[in-house]
This record gives sequence, structure tokens and C-alpha cells, in this order.
Amino acid sequence: MAESIYLGVMLTLGTYCIGLWIKKISGWTLLNPLLVSIVLSIGFLFATGTSYESYAKGGNIINYLLTPATVCLAVPLYEQIEHLKRNYHAVASGITAGVLGSMTTILGMVLLLGMDHQAYVTLLPKSITTAIGMEVSGELGGNVPVTILVIVITGITGNIFAEKFLRLIKVKEPIAKGIAIGSASHVIGTSKAMEMGQTEGAMSSLAIVTSGGLTVLTASLFALLA
Repeated sequence: MAESIYLGVMLTLGTYCIGLWIKKISGWTLLNPLLVSIVLSIGFLFATGTSYESYAKGGNIINYLLTPATVCLAVPLYEQIEHLKRNYHAVASGITAGVLGSMTTILGMVLLLGMDHQAYVTLLPKSITTAIGMEVSGELGGNVPVTILVIVITGITGNIFAEKFLRLIKVKEPIAKGIAIGSASHVIGTSKAMEMGQTEGAMSSLAIVTSGGLTVLTASLFALLA
């Protein structure tokens, strides 16, 4: 039992550190540390014949730390509280639009592709942090492991492409950048927002928390639409 716990923890942390090192020496944004960690971990499990259950005994310890880690994002928000006070109308409108846009997109995709209800509610919380998304998906009858996968893919995609996309569409306002990234790609995207600047990071942190709350409140209503 103890060996399994150590394996999960050390494999998770070790592969992530390798991912950070690879990104640092390569400079390639496509080599996201989390993506590298996932690929290396899966490769290790296959190569050694280790079951996911054995890995999860330790990996779940890291997963348990997701919630307190998310709460820590309140620090940069506090440091930028004056920006929030001066622009709260725009901030509230942007976050609301982000949440409704995300769920409306999923609704349209499900109707277009003829997907069933379980697939719909599984995908619905794709743009909120894992800790909240798991609960929303489970409550609505979704496939929680698939929800986690979709959330991670959404976050990694935002981390890799958000800055380039915002530059492409000529969004220059730091507050708008932060809200867009946080409401679309949660914590993983927010790590990129923090690299972009303090204001971007703070607004993205706010978007994570607020988007999670709004999704919890509105997901049940959206679940009735398909």
C-alpha cells in the first residue's frame, strides 16, 4: 500500500518537473508541462504494467490539493482589488457571457451531432475547475472521469493557445484577457494569464471562482434543454 502511494505521488511530481524542464529548454508552448506529465505518466504505466488503480492511490493525494490550491488564487485578486472596483460592470458582464457562451456552445454541438443526454451533461462543465466540474457532472448524471479529461484538455488548450488567439483578434485590455482566459480554461489557463501579467492573472482568478458558481447555478437549467 505504501509503495503504491509513493509511486503515484512521485510519478506525478516527477513527470511534471520533467515537463517544466522540457518547456524551459525548448521554449515551445505546445510542450505544456501538464500535457508532458500526462504523456510520460501514461507511458510509464504501460511500460511497467502498473494499473491505474495502483497509481491513483498516490495520485489522488495530489488531486485532493486541487481545492486549496484554487483558493490560493484569491491572493492576486486581492492585490488587484482596485481594478475590480473600477470595472466591476464589465467584469460581471464578461464572466456571465463566458459561462453562458460555454454552455450554449456545448448545447449546440450536442444537438448538431445527436449526442445523448449523458454525453451532454458530461461535457457541460468543461470550462470550470476540476473540483467543481466533477461535482456538477456527477450530480447531473454525467460520466465523471470523462468530465475530468475534458476539463484538462480544455485547460491545456487554453494555456497553449489563449495568448496567441487574443493577440490574433487584437484584444489588448488586460482585464478582458484575464476574464476570457479564466472563464474559458479555468486554473490551467490561469497559469498562462499569470505569466502575462498581474492584472490578467487576478481577473482570471476571479473568473474561475465566479464561473464555477454560475455554472453550478445554471447547469441544471441547461441540462433540461437536451
